[in-house]
Amino acid sequence: MTAVAPEKPGKVKAFLRLVMIEHSIFALPFAYLSALVAIDRDGTGRHWGDLVLVTVAMVSGRTFAMAANRILDRKIDALNPRTQNRELVTGAVSVRTAWTGAIVSLVVLVVAAGLLNPLCLVLSPLAVIPLVIYPYAKRFTNFPHYVLALAQAVAPVGAWLAITGTFSGSGPAWVLGVAVGLWIGGFDIIYACQDVEVDRRIGVHSTPARFGVRNALIISTITHVVSFALFVTFGQWVGLGWLWWIGLAVTAAGLIYQHVVVTVNDLSKVNRAFFTANGFIAIALFVFALLDLILL
Repeated sequence: MTAVAPEKPGKVKAFLRLVMIEHSIFALPFAYLSALVAIDRDGTGRHWGDLVLVTVAMVSGRTFAMAANRILDRKIDALNPRTQNRELVTGAVSVRTAWTGAIVSLVVLVVAAGLLNPLCLVLSPLAVIPLVIYPYAKRFTNFPHYVLALAQAVAPVGAWLAITGTFSGSGPAWVLGVAVGLWIGGFDIIYACQDVEVDRRIGVHSTPARFGVRNALIISTITHVVSFALFVTFGQWVGLGWLWWIGLAVTAAGLIYQHVVVTVNDLSKVNRAFFTANGFIAIALFVFALLDLILL
């Protein structure tokens, strides 16, 4: 009996797998949170259609970033056993297809920004700069995770500007942006711990590769403590109520869980900490904040 070869995914499906579209869940809830607080403060109730454009801009921006990252890192990925099965390495997605997807995503981001307001249109090129720098950062700095933090900090600020169209009164969005950026940068340090030996061998820079896993986990912990303090500051600044503080308690538990299950001697649970715990944190904090805005 002749074996049937598995069906290859189509170009679109393969590209979406390449950019891990489902991981938009990490930053998107915080863009919504920033936008909803801005709407609540504005009080006109006429911005709900803008949330659709914020979603389009966020997802397309992240898709562009991931595609550019995979394209620029494809030779490095080929040298790392953990990443050798990525689509650009195996040929499941061609470089041409990846560039096409990246360019289309960039155009969609700029169009969505232009439909939001003139300020967002003008700033849209600036929003993608850290997204492009991040893949190169691991080639020259031991702290590429904080370049990623800067790229992620853009989301809440951009969402606030999408609603208000002005920098005036945007202080809370900057605090939330830095909090989100450091949260993601902190768990990116944890994620990089699993590649220490390979990174050292092939010359990739990272905090774990430079300072060792033990010190990297300490740096990640400090980063998350600062991030949590900024989440607290944001809630106080915008006057969120007791439901927000419950959400923060859940967030604290999720952060502690990450640093408990990932240890110097056991990195086997890195993926659980990276994907499961952080996805849970993003959704839980947003849900409690939304309930707070609606009910209190």
